[in-house]
Amino acid sequence: MSVNVYAWLNACCITLFGQPFDLLFAAPLSVTATSNIAASVGPAVNAVTQNPLALTPEFVTRFEPTSFMFWLEMFGIFACSVSGTILAKHKNFDVFGCILVAMIAAISGPTARDIILDRYPLFWMVNMNYLLIITITSVGFQIFCNPKARHVDGLLKLFDGLALAIFTLIGIQVAQEMGANIPICILLGVLNILFGGVIRDMLCNEIPLVLQREIYVTAAIIGGILYFVMEGMGITPWIKEASTMMTIFVIRMMAVRYDWHFPDISLMKKHSL
Repeated sequence: MSVNVYAWLNACCITLFGQPFDLLFAAPLSVTATSNIAASVGPAVNAVTQNPLALTPEFVTRFEPTSFMFWLEMFGIFACSVSGTILAKHKNFDVFGCILVAMIAAISGPTARDIILDRYPLFWMVNMNYLLIITITSVGFQIFCNPKARHVDGLLKLFDGLALAIFTLIGIQVAQEMGANIPICILLGVLNILFGGVIRDMLCNEIPLVLQREIYVTAAIIGGILYFVMEGMGITPWIKEASTMMTIFVIRMMAVRYDWHFPDISLMKKHSL
């Protein structure tokens, strides 16, 4: 929000006074300065005043607002918000507690990804639509969702699976555009959804799924591998993206439906006391 205020203040000062906010109140340059210094400072000042896009939302928005991937990203934010709100509501959190858990579930993973990739400013600090969607979604589900209903657990796993598929793909694409190699792209794709889910579960006093024998990270890794295999084969981008998300979602839902778990690899037999 402070970035938006600063950019708006600069735009107003340029319109009214022909100078940005920083230079408007700066001390005047000494008249004894040499022509060389003036010549070197002048272009730099002009570059600052004539290039206001450094702090605009377009600098960090990953997708065009008219593109399918933009709306897919927004749906991923929505899905994470729903899963966080449902779990927090089930644990009897208050209104603001549910909103906080929803925000952590939705933006923690992408934030950790961007910090690792040195991608600043952070997307949710410039584009306020993310926080707005999270808040509206959380409040809406708090009003209409019954945490004691039998379908709540299934609804939580459904939206968690959707978020896993969407954010794994987005994490892979963002890391790929930042120049990361294939293993790092897959790792950051997993981190894009995993980090928020872990913190969400810990806040709600639940054992994170990744620490259990759930088929969760494996689905994301398989989807990431499939993404780069299809890319190497020259598959059409929308087919590649849709197949990646569908593979991740189907594997996760099949694991939930048929109770798939990793086998215990311990060689020692467990003896009951």
